[in-house]
Amino acid sequence: MFTGIVEELGTVAEVTDQGDAIRLTIEAGTVLEGTGLGDSISVNGCCLTVAELGEGRWTADLMQETLDKTSLAAVTPGDRVNLERAVTVDKRLGGHIVQGHVDGVGEIISRSPSEHWDVVEVSLPPHLARYLVDKGSITVDGVSLTVVEAGEASFTVSLIPETLARTTLGSRRPGDLVNLEADVIAKHVEKLLGGYLPTPTTTPNDEEE
Repeated sequence: MFTGIVEELGTVAEVTDQGDAIRLTIEAGTVLEGTGLGDSISVNGCCLTVAELGEGRWTADLMQETLDKTSLAAVTPGDRVNLERAVTVDKRLGGHIVQGHVDGVGEIISRSPSEHWDVVEVSLPPHLARYLVDKGSITVDGVSLTVVEAGEASFTVSLIPETLARTTLGSRRPGDLVNLEADVIAKHVEKLLGGYLPTPTTTPNDEEE
């Protein structure tokens, strides 16, 4: 589990194509402290397992499912990525509960800079719209953010200077793809209530149409 509070920006060092998988090697510092083989690190919001450790770098294996469902299939050497170690029970939950399981990929639609923050609009896959509410939580490339306005096809967030400086969201531009994870609590509530809510039925007017 993660909190969506990025610990550092890493740099992609190597991408090894294995056909139906890739090996991703990332240069880092902070997230390697106390980290061992088999530990979890979030990369742009995607939970990856440490397969190799070296001096100032670590390697993970990305299977086809990960490549199909996240933006990590497009990373290249030199790209910066958001990194966060799995949270421990003695740490503050500074953001919100993040699993590192990407629900979909969105696209930066626009960004409106101001003196003290940027307002960014991100496209939203249709199946995720029901989980977003104004002032609720959303994870964008591993960053815990508060939704400003939740729409059916997009949502907006406000990025403060700290977020702009310490994460990749400061350099994302319209057209860039970002990993999205909806609030897991909303998904559990939907599942639990599913057995108690009536199944939608057609009305006479619907049948006539």
